[in-house]
Amino acid sequence: MSETVTRTSGISRWNLDPAHSQVEFGVRHMMISTVKGSFDELEGEVELNGDDFAQSRVSVEIDASSIDTGNEDRDQHLRSEDFLDVDEFPALSFRSTKVEGTEDSFRLPGDLTIRGETREVVLKGKLLGG
Repeated sequence: MSETVTRTSGISRWNLDPAHSQVEFGVRHMMISTVKGSFDELEGEVELNGDDFAQSRVSVEIDASSIDTGNEDRDQHLRSEDFLDVDEFPALSFRSTKVEGTEDSFRLPGDLTIRGETREVVLKGKLLGG
């Protein structure tokens, strides 16, 4: 991440650095295997509130066409209307709604939007570095 706004009132805003950020997933396939993959192009912002970590926020936009499962035929199918429909819905997005826990171990409830449909999900994480 690279800091983009001077710290004020305990709040730091950071842009995600796509070269050092990852969006990875795993999906069960036919109940016997897990297909793993990633999205290679994203942008986003993290707002850390040092005075009250629970008031921190994350927002991420993901280029749906950058999906990569290591199999180009499968990736083309996932980009099609059958799955992500990247021509109609070029981006996926995540917006946190709150932060639960501490910097060492936290949960990040938020809204994930795929194909124009939004659902609440919970991400797990920990703050590394700086």
